[in-house]
Amino acid sequence: MSSEFALIERYFKRPARRATLGVGDDCALVGLSAGHELAISTDMLVAGTHFLPDVNPRTLGHKVLAVNLSDLAAMGAIPRYASLAAALPEADEAWIAEFAAGFFALADAHGVELIGGDTTRGPMNFCVTIFGETPMGMAVRRDGTCAGDDIWVSGTLGGAALGLAWLRGAADWLTPAQGRAAQALLETPTPRVPLGVALRGLASAMLDLSDGIGGDLAHIANASGLTARLEVDALPVFAALKSRPPRERRRFALAGGDDYELCFTAPKPKRDAVFAAGHAQGLSVVRVGEMLPRRHPSVAVLQVDSSGETIPEPFSGYQHF
Repeated sequence: MSSEFALIERYFKRPARRATLGVGDDCALVGLSAGHELAISTDMLVAGTHFLPDVNPRTLGHKVLAVNLSDLAAMGAIPRYASLAAALPEADEAWIAEFAAGFFALADAHGVELIGGDTTRGPMNFCVTIFGETPMGMAVRRDGTCAGDDIWVSGTLGGAALGLAWLRGAADWLTPAQGRAAQALLETPTPRVPLGVALRGLASAMLDLSDGIGGDLAHIANASGLTARLEVDALPVFAALKSRPPRERRRFALAGGDDYELCFTAPKPKRDAVFAAGHAQGLSVVRVGEMLPRRHPSVAVLQVDSSGETIPEPFSGYQHF
């Protein structure tokens, strides 16, 4: 049986490219581009909570990094480095090799260098810390929006949650092709890094949608002390959801989670520029609401239907506790 250090050497150690010192020492050493500041985020994925225990290891390697890249996208940051900590119940080298292949395929696509981490025996979970750069003062934060700003969403929503329902046998109305497409959104999300970078200077606030827009949008609203008026029937949903009953469609789009699309606000005069930024990336961006002054302290997100009526039973996002 291979030791912890042999596994790291065999599957995760690569020569340092940009870093001064990478995997193999007590700490990594990295530099920062002149005129830039560092954007750092950490996400943990736990078996049974964030992924099914029997998931394909290559797709899991992709997702472990993708969800962290999505955080950088939400700040308009360019990815640079990552560290990876993993707990595994056993040292299955064939499984680890596939996981590493999925991880590094996405890392290479975004120019990310793995610079360190840790491995240990335990219940399966993975924790990535990602490092990126933004020009000084150009990071898109959650607290920059103003009353009157438009609310936007990239891509489509609800597909990943539908993929999970499909895997659990709870969406038998899907065709096999629709089920596989939804499963792919769940297991191999696409981090919107190029769009995030393109929105620097356009978006006034931004985040990625990990727990469902019904809850995630409240983070922007609370950071700014405003209320987000969300037009739920304007949300761009996964194609197979369009023909479903309204409440079911809304539940997947608002509360499903795992979409990893960008939700952002921008001043109305920048609408054409926002559309152009999405078009340049080959990605749809849809206006789904407006930021309003907060008149009721407890109302962060006001969910309305296509006629402008408040939805009596609004959906919030996924809660871990």
